[in-house]
Amino acid sequence: MRKLIALAAALLIWPIAAHAQDASTPTAPTASVDYGAEASWLCLPGRQDACGRPLATAMLNPGGYGPVEQVRPAANPPIDCFYVYPTVSRDAGMNSDMMPGVEEQAAAMVQFARFGTQCRTFAPLYRQATVGSIAAALAGGNFEAWLDSAYRDVLAAWRHYLQHRNQGRPFVLIGHSQGSIHLIRLIASEIEGRPEAARMVSAILLGYNVEVPEGQVVGGSFRSTPLCTRAGQTGCVVSYVSFRAEAPPPAGALFGRASRPGMTVGCTNPAALGSAADIGLDSYWFAASPTSNITWSSTGAPPAPFLRTSGLAAGRCLNQGSLGYLAVTVNADPNDPRTDRIPGDVAIAGVPQPGWGLHLVDPNIAMGDLLRVVQAQARAFRRPRR
Repeated sequence: MRKLIALAAALLIWPIAAHAQDASTPTAPTASVDYGAEASWLCLPGRQDACGRPLATAMLNPGGYGPVEQVRPAANPPIDCFYVYPTVSRDAGMNSDMMPGVEEQAAAMVQFARFGTQCRTFAPLYRQATVGSIAAALAGGNFEAWLDSAYRDVLAAWRHYLQHRNQGRPFVLIGHSQGSIHLIRLIASEIEGRPEAARMVSAILLGYNVEVPEGQVVGGSFRSTPLCTRAGQTGCVVSYVSFRAEAPPPAGALFGRASRPGMTVGCTNPAALGSAADIGLDSYWFAASPTSNITWSSTGAPPAPFLRTSGLAAGRCLNQGSLGYLAVTVNADPNDPRTDRIPGDVAIAGVPQPGWGLHLVDPNIAMGDLLRVVQAQARAFRRPRR
C-alpha cells in the first residue's frame, strides 16, 4: 500500500507527460478480452487491490489535523459500483495494454476506492485511448477510432459483469473524463429502455459534458435519464465539470460548453442536488502528491496520505446558455491556518490550461458529498415501492 500511495502522484501529473506519437501507428486492439479472468479487473470485491486496502485519512480542521482514520470497504454493502477510470495510461501507442501500471491503480485508489464504504467495487481494465493519443489527435490522428476500441472493452466488461457478477443487484455507474465518455455511451445504448434501467441506482459522470436542453433536466445526452435534482432520487445522473469561479470555461474550452445549439452542460452539485446556491463542499484530497505544491496547514505536514476538509472549498452550479459548470471558490481566511489554495489545474510545462478547469480533482473536490448522495440513493432504492 505504501508503494501505491507513493506512486499515486502519476495520476495527478499525467498531462505533463503527454507527448506526441506517430498518429499513424496501428494500435487499435482486435482480440477480445476475457473478463472471466480476474487479471482483467483492476478492482473486484473482497480482493486486496487498489480498491480493497485501507485509506489512511485525517480531517483538516481550522484548528489543525484530526486523528488518522483507516477507511475500509464495507463488509456487506447492499449495492454495486462499476467504475471506468479516466485517461491515465502512459503506454506506448494509441490504446493501452491490459497490464495495469501505477497510473491505473492510482486512479482507482484516489477516485473510486472510497466508494467501497457504500458498495461492492468493480473496475475493469480496458485498452483505453492513452495520454499519448491526445497529442496524436491534435496532430490529426483518429481519436474516435481509438475511443471506439476502448469502448468495446468497456462494453464487454459490462456485459460480463451483468451476466456473471451482478446477481440482480442494484448498481451505480461511476466515471471520470474518458471513463464518463464510455459510460454515457453505455447508458444510452445498453441501459435506457432495457430492464437494467430499473436496477440503476444512479450514474456519477464527472469531468465530461453531459448535455441537456437549456432549462431542462432530461434530453440531449440521454433520452430518458434525468439529472438528479433531489436527495434520494434514483435512476438519475450526477454530473459536473469543475472550474475556479474566477476562471470560468473560456471560449473553445474542452469542458463546460455544450457542443449543440439549445443545449447546456448539466451541473448537479452533490452538496445540495437541484440547488444553484454556493455551498461548502466535503472534500477528500490526495495530500501525499509531491506535485501539488500545497502547504495544507501552517500547523505542520499532513499526518496521512489523504486529507478531508469540510467547507474549505465551496461550489455553485452555474448555467448560462451553453455554459454549465461547478464554480469553485476557496474560503480564504487569514486567521485560518488551512491552505487558501487548492490543487486540480491541468498544467503543461508548468502552464495551467484554462479550458480544463479543475479537471484533476473533479471527483475529490466533493467526494464526501458524492458518498452521501449514493448512501441516500441506496437507502431510497431499498424502500418498499407502493
